[in-house]
Amino acid sequence: MKNDDGATAALLLADAQVAADLRTYVTRARAVDDGGIRLQAAGQVLAAYVCMMQPKLLGESTPTILGLRTMGLAEPAELDVTVPLGAVSDRLARLEDRRTGTESSVELSVPPMTVNHSWSGVSPPRSGWSNLTDLPGQELIDIAKSGIQEVAEIVPVNPGALIVNNARGAVWGRSIRDTDVPAGAAFAAYGLGFLHADQPVQVFGHDRWLRLSSAGGHVLVRPAVTF
Repeated sequence: MKNDDGATAALLLADAQVAADLRTYVTRARAVDDGGIRLQAAGQVLAAYVCMMQPKLLGESTPTILGLRTMGLAEPAELDVTVPLGAVSDRLARLEDRRTGTESSVELSVPPMTVNHSWSGVSPPRSGWSNLTDLPGQELIDIAKSGIQEVAEIVPVNPGALIVNNARGAVWGRSIRDTDVPAGAAFAAYGLGFLHADQPVQVFGHDRWLRLSSAGGHVLVRPAVTF
């Protein structure tokens, strides 16, 4: 559905389950960073990117880590905008029938306001990925939980931004075993609900990018540039 100027005004999600899945995804992302979501539609596929982690300071070792969910559309659309997570969350909430808990509509209006984020300006490659290894789901869950606890123990009460960033970079920038996958990727996959204890996660590589893929979604990693 488009406006008079030709811009996409609404996305017709494939069905009620897609709307529910997108709402859960947005809610989980907001719990980590209530920033923006990049909605990229091509044909009848919607790709929704969120930023779970990124360096805040020049030279910081924290990698840029994105979550990605793809879902079906009922009608073809062309769109590439980054909008506030909160605005999408509000619109998804209005799709829910409060009396029955079911979806009353699958038409998601696109928020008119956009936001600028450095992470949304660079698109991960769509093809050419090479399978590198598999990581056990339970191992990634354990790494995420222990990292959350470690950060909490390192960061004092009322810390400054520098202390928080240094702690996050030290913990989440640490490699998992003998791979180049940072622990922050496990945190992102865990936070977005992509991990299951009995299901392995595939790890792919493309130049400087890494991708962790599971049945629930994808985590994309771009290492920090340190000096």
